[in-house]
Amino acid sequence: MRTHRLGRTTTEVTELGFGGGPLGGLYEPLDDDTAAQALAAGWDAGIRYFDTSPHYGIGHSERRIGELLRGKPRAQYTLSTKVGRLLVPQEPQGRMDEAFAVPATHRRVWDFSRNGIRRSVEDSLTRMGVDRIDVLFLHDAEEHFEAALRDGYPALAELRSEGVVGAIGAGMYHPGKLTRLVRESDADVIMLSGRYTLLDQSALDELLPACAERGVSVLAASVFNSGLLATERPAEGARFDYALAGPRLVERVDRIADVCEAHGVTVPQAAMAFPLHHPSVTGIVVGMRSAQEVRLNAAAFSACVPARLWADLRDEGLLDERTPVDMEPSVLAGVHARPGRASLAESP
Repeated sequence: MRTHRLGRTTTEVTELGFGGGPLGGLYEPLDDDTAAQALAAGWDAGIRYFDTSPHYGIGHSERRIGELLRGKPRAQYTLSTKVGRLLVPQEPQGRMDEAFAVPATHRRVWDFSRNGIRRSVEDSLTRMGVDRIDVLFLHDAEEHFEAALRDGYPALAELRSEGVVGAIGAGMYHPGKLTRLVRESDADVIMLSGRYTLLDQSALDELLPACAERGVSVLAASVFNSGLLATERPAEGARFDYALAGPRLVERVDRIADVCEAHGVTVPQAAMAFPLHHPSVTGIVVGMRSAQEVRLNAAAFSACVPARLWADLRDEGLLDERTPVDMEPSVLAGVHARPGRASLAESP
């Protein structure tokens, strides 16, 4: 599987990354054996980039990914995690976590301070059993953005300068706030959730142009928009951005599926291929919870998607006319040279 550098760093990721959200028990419980089999299948498929967070299953995802990676040569994989929530132990008293299907053994405390971030990194290193983190993101900072930019980002930059992490940035769904981060910092990479997909190209307004200008790499996450694009036709009860998909969105995906079928392509294949045509997108990150899901996604990722498909989607009004889908993604993503960026002090 091809790998590409993040920004001007030496940190590389495979074009397909393993998203660790489902490993934390997202939506429904997940046992350790199933999680281990999913991760092993990802490794067998050539995936060498694994993304996680303390938030995912209040530490379950980090622990499970760490258990797989402990048996692998450290130079052969790239690992990212996130900061912004500290996990504080508590007595579960028979309760389950509100966000993931795991016992409520910890509670989350928002903390984007320097001390909070350094403590979060230490805790993550311990949970995963590794000696370093390759990529570190400010996580879900939409409602805490000023603190994250003022206090959190400098703490990440300090860790990068110390060699504790290789590349830094933020993972969020809000294009406007990510644009501000890109313009006002020297971030290496952002992880954009759900805003550059077959159903939502709003990142084209400001964020992706800013990333291209500043030489910031983009990892496209939630390329299936929480599941609506994960099947050949919308499944009953399909979610869009974690909520039940409405009839208009379902109808739109059916129209996308009609165009895909005319080219012998499935919606998941198109959904995974689409983001990589943008010159700033270095890879995609897909959440997976079982070996079967991994194998299906790896096969879909490797499928050949004809260029004419994108033109037909645009002609049908199903893609933003600004989407740069006329060049081969391998050409775009293979370009490692990035334009120079101002330091934080020089930023506007």
